[in-house]
Amino acid sequence: MHTVNIRVTIGVAFLLMSILVQASADQHLSEPSEHPDSQRISVQTQGSGKDVILIPGLASSREIWTDLAAGLRTRHRIHLVELAGFADTPAVSSLDGKVIAPAADAIAEYIRTRHIKAPVIIGHSLGGEIALMLGARHPDQVGRLMVVDALPFYTLMIDPAATSETAVRQATAMRDGVMAQSPEQIIKFQKTSIARLARTEAVRPALVAAGNRSDRKTVADAVYELMTTDLRPELGHIKAPVEVVYAYDALFGVPAASVDTMYRHAYTSAPDIHFTRIDDSFHFVMLDQPERFSSVVESFLNK
Repeated sequence: MHTVNIRVTIGVAFLLMSILVQASADQHLSEPSEHPDSQRISVQTQGSGKDVILIPGLASSREIWTDLAAGLRTRHRIHLVELAGFADTPAVSSLDGKVIAPAADAIAEYIRTRHIKAPVIIGHSLGGEIALMLGARHPDQVGRLMVVDALPFYTLMIDPAATSETAVRQATAMRDGVMAQSPEQIIKFQKTSIARLARTEAVRPALVAAGNRSDRKTVADAVYELMTTDLRPELGHIKAPVEVVYAYDALFGVPAASVDTMYRHAYTSAPDIHFTRIDDSFHFVMLDQPERFSSVVESFLNK
């Protein structure tokens, strides 16, 4: 099972392990957030109808949602979030080095100040952790949650017995590894890692470019926070139904049943949880299997 945890969830798992080893189209109606923490996020909106908030992952652009948003905006109002320091949204300084928790609070404030009623939250990877934080820490502000290829505690991929305390040493090494890389190493690393995160070769250049545009310290701090934040004890506070969508590919080299078990075990304490596996996909499910992913989202929204 230890091998499964490292190899199966190749999204953030590969990113973190690699660091350790290596030590808009059609986006319109721009609407920047105006609450006190607005510098933590930027938001663009599309369409009208029931509110759906889309949150991308580590060093990712909101453009990963372009195809999904195009299909949803005829009947939904889409809020495309991008975190400060990722892709094209300017970084902000943080005295405590936190990225994820402040972003979750900023989105909660965005929901409150815009008087958005029971929005659907869909988060990929690091965005999935933000979705879980929103559900657990602001339970009355969300209607439904979809977590895409993410676990409530990422270090479980490396050590199934990990705790937030035992993760500190490895998390520190990961963070320091990001900061120590030369510009040439970063470019090489981005290309190597994205090849293992996206099965579809055509989408890789845009993902690499977004990573290269991201602020290095923000990424390093986010990696540390991901590795030391265990949300499992908080899952019981979530009132909204949660759908966990995760990827599987035979190239993972493990049985699909082992992947199923890993996800279900990680979310044991969630009161209303459902799982959907999308096969023949790497970490960026919405890009590797856009039609299947859109179908899953449509079914989720129509429940």
